[in-house]
Amino acid sequence: MNRKVRIAQISCGTEYSGIQKEIEKAAELVGAKIIIPEIDISDIKTAEEEIGFHAVSNGLKVMMARAKAIVEGRVEADGVFLATCFRCAEGALTRSILRRYIQSKSKIPVVTYSFTERTKAGALLLRLEALVNTVSKKPLFARTKQEGLTAGIDSGSTTTKAVVMKDNEVIGIGWLPTTSVLESGKRALEMALQEANVTIDKLEGIGVTGYGRRILKEYYNAQLSMEEVSTCSKGALFLANKQKGDATVIDIGGMDNKAVTLYDSIPDSFTVGGVCAGASGRFLETSARRLGVSLEEFGELALKGDYRNVPMNAYCIVFGLQDLVAALAAGAKVEDVAAAACYSVAEQVFEQQLQEIDIRYPIIEVGSTALIKGLVKAMSDILKVEVIVPPKPNLIGAVGAALMVSGVKELEEKEQ
Repeated sequence: MNRKVRIAQISCGTEYSGIQKEIEKAAELVGAKIIIPEIDISDIKTAEEEIGFHAVSNGLKVMMARAKAIVEGRVEADGVFLATCFRCAEGALTRSILRRYIQSKSKIPVVTYSFTERTKAGALLLRLEALVNTVSKKPLFARTKQEGLTAGIDSGSTTTKAVVMKDNEVIGIGWLPTTSVLESGKRALEMALQEANVTIDKLEGIGVTGYGRRILKEYYNAQLSMEEVSTCSKGALFLANKQKGDATVIDIGGMDNKAVTLYDSIPDSFTVGGVCAGASGRFLETSARRLGVSLEEFGELALKGDYRNVPMNAYCIVFGLQDLVAALAAGAKVEDVAAAACYSVAEQVFEQQLQEIDIRYPIIEVGSTALIKGLVKAMSDILKVEVIVPPKPNLIGAVGAALMVSGVKELEEKEQ
């Protein structure tokens, strides 16, 4: 796609809160253009009738009319950015209704966001970049095989992973805690190359993803640099052997969480973040340390415990740990405490992330936290369906980058 990706903005309150310029700045940084759908006064009434929802706020009524204009094809839009104020309950309801409406009536990818008056362009970059990649690099998402000899590096907030792949198989793995982005990335790739018995000059392509991807892209002159929403969803489908059809990918990370829905293997809606770190892998890591066990042992303990014996539902990591300590002091079993911590995280992911998307099946849980068996059980129980954990779920970002970079040359040739 040679022209800029056109993102239709459907929002209420961005001008009054002062963040409209931040949205436009973020779009510009990722090579996109924000467009505001034009409507007539008559569109407002007909939109309410068609969508079946009557909002009190005039701004929300305008949002519905703009959504209708997009669905009817009166707006040339590649993607939709749907945003309302964090403090507006009616806005949150309208946002959810319009997301479902647009996705049920069109194949246009949608990303939603709940903003505050302090929202800056940096907080929007991941969402808009993922939206742009979904539109502009669609052939890479449709790719089902890795070809040649490629490497992928996932520079995460807590760990750095690297893989070397050859003709659809992982032949080398590197994994270590993230300290310096560059040094951790270099060391992880060296480990993967050593296990694969390959020298770096033999690689046909390097793909990078994660928080540190920009530094690694510059150092390696990487052919692919892509945000983690895209690479993780692609790697999850590959490792779970679910390359065709629909799915939902859940990644409970060290700093934030991601939930991505895929329509015929292409991301079409996702949500990133969370209210507090009480819903993150960091909380489980800290809980395991407090119990004096490894994360693997923590997950096994949780399988044996009963979460109902320990009240623990604080959004905040600090208050969550207070619940944990209080339960131990009252004589609670460590198994019950571990189970309660896992259920607390799973419940918050369900309440915060999974309410922002329409779940599609199967559900694939990935990331390092997917190795915590008690957390997977808690998620399966809450969703009332068996959650799939693919082999090596902690490598999905690196695998996705290695897989997608193998198609970059072909994509570039088609665009010329």
